Amino acid sequence: MVVVTTLLPDHPDPDRPVVVAHRGYSAVAPQNTFAAFDAAWRAGAPALELDVRLSADGVPVVIHDPVVDRVTDGSGAVADLDVHTLQGLDAGGPFSSAFAGQRIPLLQDVLAFLAARPGMDLLCEYKGAWTTEQVAPTTSAIDAAGLAGRCIVQGFHRGTVAALREAAPHLPRGLLCEEVPADLLDAAADLDVVTVNPAVASVLADPALVRHAQAAGRRVMPWTANSSREWELLLGAGVDGVVTDRPGELRGWLSGRARRGAGSVVG
Repeated sequence: MVVVTTLLPDHPDPDRPVVVAHRGYSAVAPQNTFAAFDAAWRAGAPALELDVRLSADGVPVVIHDPVVDRVTDGSGAVADLDVHTLQGLDAGGPFSSAFAGQRIPLLQDVLAFLAARPGMDLLCEYKGAWTTEQVAPTTSAIDAAGLAGRCIVQGFHRGTVAALREAAPHLPRGLLCEEVPADLLDAAADLDVVTVNPAVASVLADPALVRHAQAAGRRVMPWTANSSREWELLLGAGVDGVVTDRPGELRGWLSGRARRGAGSVVG
């Protein structure tokens, strides 16, 4: 299996989990747009999380919701709109007029963006149910962009994760969940995933989950933690990564925490 240089370091540091920018730097720019991705890059985020869906004409596009209404000036289901229509929508104005004109990105364009920025890895979430035939062009595009060693592909839907395994067994996979099912680690073993990524609330409700998952050979990167209290509790649980809307603040918080631990004196 390919080793992912940032998301899966050989020797994880429990005091410095990987900072994953959730849909980009989505606290300061419209989620899942190039403005948010560039902001995350400029803030030094070592990894980017994004969401992929298929347009009506089968083009992979980067958007979280099943409908465009919340994050664009349009309306309707992503699956019912062709890519030309989707790319004509304003995906920035609803966040702030300063970002008016941002578009829903094509996955292939985001892969090119990341290929030109070797310091940032990718956590790519497939929304909903995908078949092997549907995921295959996307995994081929990841390979063609030279990102196979810098990417984890993941999903909530177990059939989608199985399809990813079938289409691209060399790409590391992750299994997402909100509430932790009783068979999570069995499913992780069956699907041969490298990470199990629950909601923050689930990890905080049962911090031992992290230890059990790691003992089974899985990494844990919860989503989405945006406060210093959550960050402190997650570090106490020993997580491997933290998915956050505030990657710049989290990086600063981790650096400050490390300096305090080292007894640094400012002067």
